[in-house]
Amino acid sequence: MINTKIYKAIYTLAEELLEADRRGNQEKFDSLYAELNAICTDNEGTDKDHPEQWETLADFTEDLDAALVIYDKALAKATAINSKDHMSSIAFSMAVLQLETGEKEAAIQSLQNAKVTANKIEDKEFKVEIDEMLTKLLGE
Repeated sequence: MINTKIYKAIYTLAEELLEADRRGNQEKFDSLYAELNAICTDNEGTDKDHPEQWETLADFTEDLDAALVIYDKALAKATAINSKDHMSSIAFSMAVLQLETGEKEAAIQSLQNAKVTANKIEDKEFKVEIDEMLTKLLGE
């Protein structure tokens, strides 16, 4: 379970990052990103470490290759605590980036992983989204 105080801080930073991005304020975005990165780094390896913070950091990482590395770290942390929700959402996000970087085979693998872990989650629309994307890629 993620620490409530950390969750609120991450959630607030995510909202502020979206707003800075929407306004095209790169300086503010970079400053908020550094703050989020510091939370992740400070909590790493402690009982406050959680895949949610790493997944959020990856979501806002502009360099796609760097984002994939962070998603990979988030996935390892989600797997360690067997959080199916996080495992499937992280794998799905990885697949989207892998497609953007032209790594179709890796994207298919990520989607297959997402499909397996999503089997146990409640979000039916998300399961459909995974299936549709996978079907489309396998049909190409």
